[in-house]
Amino acid sequence: MLTRAIIPCIKGYDVIAQAQSGTGKTATFAISILQQLEIEFKETQALVLAPTRELAQQIQKVILALGDYMGATCHACIGGTNVRNEMQKLQAEAPHIVVGTPGRVFDMLNRRYLSPKWIKMFVLDEADEMLSRGFKDQIYEIFQKLNTSIQVVLLSATMPTDVLEVTKKFMRDPIRILVKKEELTLEGIKQFYINVEREEWKLDTLCDLYETLTITQAVIFLNTRHKVDWLTEKMHARDFTVSALHGDMDQKERDVIMREFRSGSSHVLITTDLLARGTDVQQVSLGVDLGGKVWL
Repeated sequence: MLTRAIIPCIKGYDVIAQAQSGTGKTATFAISILQQLEIEFKETQALVLAPTRELAQQIQKVILALGDYMGATCHACIGGTNVRNEMQKLQAEAPHIVVGTPGRVFDMLNRRYLSPKWIKMFVLDEADEMLSRGFKDQIYEIFQKLNTSIQVVLLSATMPTDVLEVTKKFMRDPIRILVKKEELTLEGIKQFYINVEREEWKLDTLCDLYETLTITQAVIFLNTRHKVDWLTEKMHARDFTVSALHGDMDQKERDVIMREFRSGSSHVLITTDLLARGTDVQQVSLGVDLGGKVWL
């Protein structure tokens, strides 16, 4: 992914890249942005959209790490944080790069605290996920505020109709880097399933697996926030140490939980698809999908 996409991105072409998590896509667009920055020019020159606050913050960290010795500045513009502080930061000194979630980014553009005037590169990371979360109108409105000549880089694990609509509407002769169907599963990932005949038996099966889960770190995925809370409560009642994360929690709580999980003080994290895309926790060696009908 990195070698195929980075050259056209740096050369300024519009690029559509189909890429799964773990293929180096964040580094691809981060390096491309940094390569095109005019560091001495203290205006926002690149905008990155991500579907979740956690992913936006992670992208910000990658960009700051790669651009450390250049003096590149990058601001995370995300919901759940103080709007007044956000406005003051953007007004005091425009960061070279803004990474954010669609709602807050649109709000800052609309209030004119984030200026689109000098933005020359626009990245949509996990585009399919953003559109499936209902951000289509906001993404379209953000596009309307940007320069018509802007370079657009779109990254998506899948290419559903609504993603293709975005590419047709806002991209100019994009270079397409698509993967074959058989390449969608990453090398080195082993997949297993456990037949569970009844839904209520999943909890017992999971508890039986707990010792395996805590050897390193594991993430358990469920398809609703209610189920996350339910499973966390049940696991705690059986004296299992787990932490939970979903979109109904406020930003400070989400930040604390992610910090604990990244540091290794929490070994099992129960979550929704909030963390299914792009979030990088090096120590995680096992993901468990509890959403299937008769399997674990």
